[in-house]
Amino acid sequence: MLRNYFKIAFRNMLKYKFISFINLFGLTVGLTCCLLIATYIINELSYDKYHKNAKNIYRITRLFRNPETGDKFLNLGTIAPAFGPYLINDFKDIKVMTRMIDYSPMPIKYEEKKFNERDAYFADEHLFDVFDVDMVKGNPALALKDPYCVMLSENIAKKYFGSDDPMNKVIRMNNQTNLKVTGVYKAFPANSHMHPALLVSFNTLKDSVVYGEENLRTSFSNNSFFTYILVPDHFDPKKMEAQFPNFLDKYMTGQNGPGKFKPSQGTTLNLQKLTDIHLRSHLDYEAEENGDINRVYIFSAIAFFILLIACINYMNLSTARSALRAREIGIRKAIGAERKEIITQFLSESVLVTWLSMVLAFGFTWLILPWLNKVSGQNLHITTLASPGVIVTILLVPFVVGLVSGIYPALFMSSFQPVKVLKGLFKAGGANISFRKVLVTIQFFISIILIICTSIVFSQLRYMQKKSLGYDKDHIVTMGYSAALTPMYNSFRNDMLANSAIKSVAVSSRIPTGRLLDNMGTKINRGDSMTPVNIDLKMVMADYDFMKTYGFKIVKGRVISREYGTDTTGYMINETAVRDLGFKSNDDAVGKDLEYGGTKGKIVGVFNDFHFESMHQAIAPMILLLSPQGGYYNYLSVKIAGSNISGALETIRNTWNKYLPDYPFEYKFLDEDYGKLYTSEKRQEFLFTMFACIAIFIACLGLFGLSAFAITQRIKEIGVRKVLGASTPNLVGLLSKDFMILVAISALFAFPTAWFAMHKWLQDFAYRTSISIWVFVFAAVLAAIVALATISFHAIKAAIANPVKALRSE
Repeated sequence: MLRNYFKIAFRNMLKYKFISFINLFGLTVGLTCCLLIATYIINELSYDKYHKNAKNIYRITRLFRNPETGDKFLNLGTIAPAFGPYLINDFKDIKVMTRMIDYSPMPIKYEEKKFNERDAYFADEHLFDVFDVDMVKGNPALALKDPYCVMLSENIAKKYFGSDDPMNKVIRMNNQTNLKVTGVYKAFPANSHMHPALLVSFNTLKDSVVYGEENLRTSFSNNSFFTYILVPDHFDPKKMEAQFPNFLDKYMTGQNGPGKFKPSQGTTLNLQKLTDIHLRSHLDYEAEENGDINRVYIFSAIAFFILLIACINYMNLSTARSALRAREIGIRKAIGAERKEIITQFLSESVLVTWLSMVLAFGFTWLILPWLNKVSGQNLHITTLASPGVIVTILLVPFVVGLVSGIYPALFMSSFQPVKVLKGLFKAGGANISFRKVLVTIQFFISIILIICTSIVFSQLRYMQKKSLGYDKDHIVTMGYSAALTPMYNSFRNDMLANSAIKSVAVSSRIPTGRLLDNMGTKINRGDSMTPVNIDLKMVMADYDFMKTYGFKIVKGRVISREYGTDTTGYMINETAVRDLGFKSNDDAVGKDLEYGGTKGKIVGVFNDFHFESMHQAIAPMILLLSPQGGYYNYLSVKIAGSNISGALETIRNTWNKYLPDYPFEYKFLDEDYGKLYTSEKRQEFLFTMFACIAIFIACLGLFGLSAFAITQRIKEIGVRKVLGASTPNLVGLLSKDFMILVAISALFAFPTAWFAMHKWLQDFAYRTSISIWVFVFAAVLAAIVALATISFHAIKAAIANPVKALRSE
C-alpha cells in the first residue's frame, strides 16, 4: 500500500512540476536554515564538555562591592594568587586545584625567530589532573613541575622548530628568562573557553624578575589568576560558597588597614561551573570572548519560526493544488477508498517531500557552512550533527515536519464529497479559506518582526559609529610597551618626534577600547582629615603626552605637565568623577587634595567624559595619574599624520628595532580595535538580515499558493466583472485587498512584540538609539510591497485572461 502511495506521490510531483518545485524548495530552504542554526546551537552548548570531569570542575570568581551600599562594581573571572594555597588547605572537598595566568603578549625568541605570542599562560603542574589535554611529547606529570619549563602547542612548536624535535630546546622569554621545552600538546579544541598556545611552568613566577614568590604568597590584590577546582560527585557548591565569607575574614583581615568593614562585606568569592563559562559568564575579565545563552535562545526561536513558515507554505500550496486533484480524490472515494486511506496517502506524500527536502538541506548545509563561518567568525562543522543523539533527532524531523505540514491538507482534501467533485460542483468552504488566511497572517507576523529587529540592530550600530566618543580615534597606532624601553624612553620618543609624520607619542597602563578594571582606593579631604569614599574610581596610569595623543579635552584646570615638578603626585579626573566624589562643580574640584592608592596629591585638572570602553558600559568615574618610575605602563600610543601613514609606520618600525632589537615589532590601529568592540552586533545584524530575507521569501511562497488558490475560486466572478466593464487595475485592486488586510493585521500584532523584544535587547547598551516609529512603518510597507508584488502575478494574470474561457460552462 505504501509503495502505491509513494508511486502516486512521485507521479503527482512530476505532473505538477511548478507547484511541486515550490513545495520542495520552500521546505528545503526552511530545513537548511534549521540545520545551520542547529549546528551553531549544538556547538555553543558543547563548550568544555569534552573534559571527562567537566561536571565536577568549577572556576572561582571574585565580586567586588561597595561595603556601605552593597552595590556591585567589579566581577572578575579571576582571583588573587594568595587565595590558592588557603583554599586547598581549608576546603577538604577540593580534590585538586590548578591555577593559570594569561601573560599575553609574551615576547619569545628562538635563534633569529621572534614573536609576540598571544594566548601565553603560566600554568601549574596540576593542570592535567583537572583538564583533559592531549599530549604529543613529554610527561604530563613532570612537564610543568620545575621552574623555567615550557610546553608548546603543536602549531607553536612547528612555528619555531619546523620538523625538528622541540624537546629540551631552549627559547627565551621577554629577553630575560630561558625556558626549556618539556612537552608538546595538541591545540585545545575549538569548543574550549580558552586556547593556550604556550604554557610556562607556574613555578617560574617565583623568580622576582618574572613575578616574585612573595607576591604569589601574600597578594590579595592582583586578581589575574584563573583558579579551577576539581570536586567529588554530588558536590553542593552552595555549601562551600556559604563558608567563603568566614574564609575571607580569616585571611584578609588587615589587608586594607584598620576599618569598620569586614573583608567579606567588600568582596565575595563564587563558584562557577566550567560548562557555564562560555554561555552564561560575562564577567569583567574572561580568558576569551564568550558566547551568550540569549543568542542561543534567539536563534532557536528563529529556526522554529522559519520551519513553521515552511510548514505553513506546504499547507497552503497543497490546498492550492487541491482543485487540480479533486477528481482524483473523488474517483478514489467512488471506488471504495476510505477517508483514513486518503489521509494516509497525503501524509505519505508529505513525509516523502520532507525527506527529499532534508536530503537536499544536508547538501546545502555542507556547501553553505564554509561561507557562513567566514562571515560570522564561527568555526562550525557539519560533523557537529553526527552525534548519535542528534542523528536520531534529525531522522525524526522529516516525520514530524511531514505530519505537521501535511495533516491539514490531508484532512481538507479527504473531506471532498465524490458526488459533487465528479459533477464539477467542488468549491472550497469559507472556513478553510479563513484558516489559510490565519496561516499567512502568522507568516507575515514573523517576517515583520524579523524586519523590525534587523532595522533596529542596524540603527544601533550606526548610532555607535556616529556618536561622538569624546576623543579622536583616527590615525593612532598602538603597540605593547616593554619595560626594557623605560630607561631609554625619552631618547626613543625624541627620535620618533624628529619625523614630521609623528605627531605625538604616549605610554599608558590602558588604552581606549579596553576595559577599565583598576581601582586603588580613594580618599578626599572632608574637614580636617582624609576620608575614604566608596566609589569605584577607575585608574589609568599615563604619561604627560597621553591627553594630547588622544585629543581629550581639559574642561577645567590644566593637564599634568613636565613644567610642574609637583605633578608627579598630580591627578586629573573626569566630569563623572567630579559628580561622584561629591564636588559642587568642576571649579570646586580643581586644587583639592585627593589620596589615591595611598599616595596623596592634588587634583590639577578635570577632563571631558569620553567613551573609554564600549557603549555597553556607562562612562565610569576615572582618574589619570603618572606611573611611579614608569613601572605600570603596558601600551605605547603614537599619533601619526594621516597624509603619510606608510612613512610614519616605517619610522615607528625603524625606531623600535633600533631601541628594542630583540623584541618583535607589532602594531594595531585604534580605530580597528574600536570596530572589533561591536563584532558581535555586526554578526547579529548580518544573520538577522539573512534570516529575515529568508523568512519573507518563504512567506511569499505561501502567499503565492494562497493567492493562486483564492483567485482560482473566483475565476467566474472575475469573468463576470470583466464582461460588465471592470478594468484590469480595478480587478487587481479587488483581488489584492483581502491579502493587504492580512498584512495589516500581521503588522498590528508584530509591532508590540518586536518593540518589546528590541527594547529589552537595547538595555544591554548604556548608550543606545531610540526606537523610531519609522522602523515600524518601513517594516509594514516593505512587507506590503513584497506581498503585493507576489499577489499581482496571479491577479494580473487572472484580470487579463479571456472571460469567455471562465464563463463558457455557465
